[in-house]
Amino acid sequence: MSKISEQELIEAAREARKFSKAKYSKFKVGAALLTADDEIITGCNVESSSYSLTICAERVALTKALSEGKNHFKSIAIAALDDAYCPPCGACRQMLFDYAPDIDVLMADSNGIKKMKLTELLPLAFDESQLGR
Repeated sequence: MSKISEQELIEAAREARKFSKAKYSKFKVGAALLTADDEIITGCNVESSSYSLTICAERVALTKALSEGKNHFKSIAIAALDDAYCPPCGACRQMLFDYAPDIDVLMADSNGIKKMKLTELLPLAFDESQLGR
């Protein structure tokens, strides 16, 4: 059982959203990744004028955690607009699947939390088993 509640994880994602660098789209996103040892690693989206170089909040949190030696994760919370859930994009789903395929994904809006397994969001995922073919 985690010492960190889902609501605490959502609040950490909302706090991370404040640091978003979304000067082009104005679509601010925060993410909070919960490690297996109950540490919260946050991230926010960072946009580039070369749009393909933009990195999403979920990938910022994941790469930050991995670069700090964290390798096991329980869940990730995503907070964007208060009036709609923000599911992870395809690139984020793939990166999360590569490092945390069994993770819970918590998507928050002002009315509550939608919780799904990553495998529900990315069925028939491409994984390392396809690389050996």
